[in-house]
Amino acid sequence: MSNTRSLDRKSAVPAVVGNPDDFLIICGLAGASKDIAHLTNDGDNIFTMAGAMGGATAMGLGLALSRPDKKVLVVTGDGELLMNVGTLATVGILKPANLSILCVDNGHYGETGYQESHTQRGVDLNLIAQGSAIPITRTIDSEDQISEARQLLRDSNGASFILLRVNTEPPPSIKRSMDATERKIAFRKALLGNA
Repeated sequence: MSNTRSLDRKSAVPAVVGNPDDFLIICGLAGASKDIAHLTNDGDNIFTMAGAMGGATAMGLGLALSRPDKKVLVVTGDGELLMNVGTLATVGILKPANLSILCVDNGHYGETGYQESHTQRGVDLNLIAQGSAIPITRTIDSEDQISEARQLLRDSNGASFILLRVNTEPPPSIKRSMDATERKIAFRKALLGNA
């Protein structure tokens, strides 16, 4: 396992995601939500979690299964994913072709006081994703790997998992909407149109 954490999430996440309008996006807590809200200015095609630590991958899986016509991207952090790592096994068994997971791993629990997470102490979420039978997995820890990761999120024919190892620089500073009803209505409109 590489201990390299030279990438800064403020530039690496936008470079990997590219145009966020290409996806329906489910975000985990804290940093992951800020990473994506910064790209989309709280766009209607994103649903950012608040207070549901561990739920992003399961929610994204359900969305991908119910809407196979849409490309679904889950953006989560290492701490959030570790809370419900078993969902990777369900993703691996069901293998929805339209689901990609981007785990932004800074080795810390950003939401609870910045304690070291298990990934800082040797746990490798990419190996867990591989062992969970997710067909396409990659660890990205250098600039020269970013274009491959961006392509995998878009073009993989099977569930994909990208572990983006970043340094401890904070996520973008953005004041995002925490109004759950507003976010639900906006996301529903992006998903279903005006129906």
